[in-house]
Amino acid sequence: MEQFLEFVVNHYILVSIFAALLAAMALLETRRGGKKVTPQAAIGLLNRDQAVVVDVRERKEFSEGHIVGSIHIPLASIKERLSELKKHEGKQIIVADKAGQHSAVAVKQLNAEGYADVSRLAGGIAEWKASSLPLKKK
Repeated sequence: MEQFLEFVVNHYILVSIFAALLAAMALLETRRGGKKVTPQAAIGLLNRDQAVVVDVRERKEFSEGHIVGSIHIPLASIKERLSELKKHEGKQIIVADKAGQHSAVAVKQLNAEGYADVSRLAGGIAEWKASSLPLKKK
């Protein structure tokens, strides 16, 4: 630890540049994945019929519990099944996954296909459960 502090003091310019680049990279990655919507905000949008949830988890996880009214489109087949979302044009699309990590990929794909108002569920279904919100089981 002593050597680390000595390095930081002796090379403060390099350490500052590294920290700035690391922060810039983190900021860029969070923005690339699209905006996040909290479970509470998602409920408000769903209740006002202004949003639709697309669940990108695999079938087994989806059947264990999903948000009522969500559309199940696994991440691997999202490009092939885009036509299912055409009837929801004009609504915000909220992408949900297990823990909020893979939904950014789906958001990027939907944005590339022309869907402008796409966001991801912050924390995914895990955060939804942690907020004690209901899930429908099949």
